[in-house]
Amino acid sequence: MNTNRRRLFAGVLAAGLAAASLSACSTDSAPTPTTTTPGAALRAGSGANTSLGPIKKVDAGVLDVAYSEFGPATGQPVILLHGWPYDAYSYADVGPLLAASGYRVLVPFLRGYGETTFLSAQTVRNGQQSAIARDIIDFMDALHIDKAVLGGFDWGARTVDIIAALWPQRVKAMVAVSGYIVTQQAAQQQPLAPEAELGWWYQYYFATERGRLGYDRNRHDFNKLIWQLASPAWNFDDATYDRSAAAFDNPDHVDIVISNYRWRLSLAPGEPQYDAYEQQLATRPAITVPAITIGSDFDGAAKDGKPYAAKYTGKYEHRVLDGIGHNVPQEAPHPFAQAIIDADHL
Repeated sequence: MNTNRRRLFAGVLAAGLAAASLSACSTDSAPTPTTTTPGAALRAGSGANTSLGPIKKVDAGVLDVAYSEFGPATGQPVILLHGWPYDAYSYADVGPLLAASGYRVLVPFLRGYGETTFLSAQTVRNGQQSAIARDIIDFMDALHIDKAVLGGFDWGARTVDIIAALWPQRVKAMVAVSGYIVTQQAAQQQPLAPEAELGWWYQYYFATERGRLGYDRNRHDFNKLIWQLASPAWNFDDATYDRSAAAFDNPDHVDIVISNYRWRLSLAPGEPQYDAYEQQLATRPAITVPAITIGSDFDGAAKDGKPYAAKYTGKYEHRVLDGIGHNVPQEAPHPFAQAIIDADHL
């Protein structure tokens, strides 16, 4: 359970409320301080690309997966995974950077996002963690990729961790923002301190039918709020957000998101075919493949990587990006791309 993630979200929310109160008391005559945006140098190149190029499709497992591809077909495969509430555009700048270094970069839209669809109407719209990881293994199989460098953040980082733990033979190296964030359902049953619980407000909202309905009706504005809370120093514009927001119009999006967060709290069932995977993950298996983890401001006290460093038992490095929020690849594309390259050479 990522307690520090909850605490940071709570702190960001509280800071936002305090700022709003101060703003209400300000006057036009008040001086405007000169400030430097935290992490400004790390954000070089962010927003340089506004296209993912042609979206490709491949049948893989239970899905027809939509994905973007950059670089030569003969290059070392790199698979980059987004989280919630984000999409493949998180890698619009990283993809070309890695392609310029000779990598074949594949960025799939996860189940419930963009043009990725289920092949059958009868398939359960299940958002549990191992189902998403299995999707990526099926994606690799469909494209005849035996082994790849994997990178991700949020759900994507969790998926990278799971694949590296359960299918290490398929992972040449990996990069995970926020480190080891594999979900343990048993641990999720234990309450946290009130400030930490506040950071998971949306998870509890999603546990209710009111929350499901509210998310369905307001997903555009809801997810924009999450972007702002998770990356308070990233001044993304409406065009940047709207490119990603289109992915939330997927007909299965709400079902997958609600399933994911309810499953974590044992409020929604998984599927039996994933039970063996979840049993393995419940043991918190070590990750043996070469790995680089990245901590950002979003990770709070866990930014230094110390809480999870021992879970990476192979060649390993940890990097800290001060002033950067949760969506590391889109906010800081050059440092993220360099981490992929460096992990590949560990």
